[in-house]
Amino acid sequence: MALALAEKIGGEIISVDSMQVYRGLDIGTAKPSIAERVRVPHHLIDVVELHEPFDAAKFVELANLAVGEIQARQRVPIFCGGTGLYFKALLKGLGTAPPSDEKLRAELEAAPLAELLRELEQRDPVTFAKIDRQNPRRVVRAVEVIRLTGRPFSEQRAEWKPETRNQKPETIFALTRKPEELHRRIGVRVDEMFRQGLVEETRRLLDHGLEQNRTAMQAIGYRQVVEHLRGERSLPETIELVKIKTRQYAKRQMTWLRQQFNPTWIELDSSVAAAKVVAQLEAQSVS
Repeated sequence: MALALAEKIGGEIISVDSMQVYRGLDIGTAKPSIAERVRVPHHLIDVVELHEPFDAAKFVELANLAVGEIQARQRVPIFCGGTGLYFKALLKGLGTAPPSDEKLRAELEAAPLAELLRELEQRDPVTFAKIDRQNPRRVVRAVEVIRLTGRPFSEQRAEWKPETRNQKPETIFALTRKPEELHRRIGVRVDEMFRQGLVEETRRLLDHGLEQNRTAMQAIGYRQVVEHLRGERSLPETIELVKIKTRQYAKRQMTWLRQQFNPTWIELDSSVAAAKVVAQLEAQSVS
């Protein structure tokens, strides 16, 4: 949809994906193909190596540069992706939480997740109620900030600093499907990733430091394949687990969008031609 819309309105796509920024994470992130990137210019894809740090602040910095370059060409920036934190950082500004403390982070990562969740529930019930409790990276970060500052993480997350330039787009679209259709498409997508060589790609990435990159190791698909390569489960079990994790993530994305923004919802239907949906996007984005 983003590709077709970009072609109709003279746009360029800015990827809002915390994993597509890494070179080498191709199959598992469903990165746009070379042909698609030739068809429409893309930004913030393949911008760092696996060993390089990348966070929301860096995303905002590069996204602002991309917007300036695109608009200087009299073209339209189209942000497309599913990393909610990056959208929030771009549209509402960055929080003031302290940088990570290497020693404390290592201590927290070694602690059982259940123990961290108990601490989070006691010290910050607001964050505990909202956080993805199956995502160790986010739980660790929340507890880390609480210990470093002595304040609830939720209070600091609320202190978003507005950006000096207005990044608010005219329209935010959220594309969705009926659950049964979405689940079917997720199953097809995951099967295709494994057919394309996700296991081989993951094995190659392990040789280039995948396990040392905490962010990349949280990516759905790669983490499960790494566990498979360690002998923790069979390949069929791994494929099924990736499908389950992807369905769960899709549900969390929808919930997050409803809570954080007021998007224009468009339910996609396989019986409706893509061109009709793109015409709707075009009409609402330029109205």
